[in-house]
Amino acid sequence: MIYNKSIAIVIALALLCAINFTNAQEAQNDSTELPLKIEQAEPLFIDLIRDLGARKGESEWNVGLGMFDRLNYDKYEALVEYEWAVKDRLGLEIEVPVSIYTSNGLESANGTRPSNRIESIKKAFQWTFLVSEKMNTSMAVGGINEFVFTPLDSISTSSVFQGDVVNPFLIAATNWRNGFHSLIYTGPRWFIPFNKELKREFEYEINTNFHYMIPNTRNFIGVEFNKILAQDDFDMTIRPQMRVSISNKLLIGIVGGIPINRERERLSSFIRLIYEPGHRHK
Repeated sequence: MIYNKSIAIVIALALLCAINFTNAQEAQNDSTELPLKIEQAEPLFIDLIRDLGARKGESEWNVGLGMFDRLNYDKYEALVEYEWAVKDRLGLEIEVPVSIYTSNGLESANGTRPSNRIESIKKAFQWTFLVSEKMNTSMAVGGINEFVFTPLDSISTSSVFQGDVVNPFLIAATNWRNGFHSLIYTGPRWFIPFNKELKREFEYEINTNFHYMIPNTRNFIGVEFNKILAQDDFDMTIRPQMRVSISNKLLIGIVGGIPINRERERLSSFIRLIYEPGHRHK
């Protein structure tokens, strides 16, 4: 518990520092002048907390639906998330994902399917500390804190949560000015259990992204390479994707999933609906 509190304190202090630094930057800028923001293609599966260089007042609703063909069962995932910029370049997010597992007729004694569950409550922040017009590059740091629920069939008043996931991250993105965009999203991820029956877990994520955005639109095609390094293990899933603008405030993203090996999962698909109330796009 002391370790958990220490992590929470570090995240809180980082957030306060980001807020204070952003306030200082705002005080130096003219109140009528919008801060610089470089258009960057945002990945659709491992999405960002807010746009890089987000401006105060911007917000976004996301609804995601996914289907994952696991070796011994099928997984259906739904999520609802809300993200908003509380200050220029400082974004916050809250997300609630839900997972439902069904039989695919291939279950075995060594591969029974998990219980249906509300996965977690995810809270996150992201601070864009660099927006370089000369390099057409943005960089950000942030953190995700995730309280993981106990499965619905074994939940009780004394064990609502299984544990805590802590995930600090770094983002660097470049708009190459010819329609091409690249982005890297990377950081460690710890699972800290709340009881002795579960064990701590550690993995490191490296997500690299390449997109081509059609000129004068917000439509793009691209690919994510989601890589996870754990003890004596490496997994990568290739996720080709496209985003289409339905209106000035509504977009839809379609993602496929192709693992490089089939240790845990075969093909998958994911759809993300993105609603941006009150946005102004150039």
